[in-house]
Amino acid sequence: MANKNKKTVSQNYLDFVPVHHEQYEYTIEDGGAVTILVENKGLFNRIAQKCFKKPKISHIHLDEMSNFIWPLIDGKRTIYDISELVHEQFGEKAEPLYNRLVQYMRNLENCGFIRFKNN
Repeated sequence: MANKNKKTVSQNYLDFVPVHHEQYEYTIEDGGAVTILVENKGLFNRIAQKCFKKPKISHIHLDEMSNFIWPLIDGKRTIYDISELVHEQFGEKAEPLYNRLVQYMRNLENCGFIRFKNN
């Protein structure tokens, strides 16, 4: 009998629906520039804030393609849907599109900025 845990089941990330994680706030400027606000919590961050004058809130500025993608993460569109819009906007500049977009979404998930909605 086959072992069907998460690691052995083949997953098609293009079917996943990404959602912004509620704990992070973000701003979108008039020009479309997105900034994610991350509160630096915990003992080590408090020490760094007091000793090294590190900020209580970090501002993460996204690049051009990420600025386009971030607002498209609405809890309704799949990664495939987003890839179609990215291709329309950036064309060949976005290639290799699927691998690049899936890896970007994995990175956002690993950082805790997004999660994937259960279908």
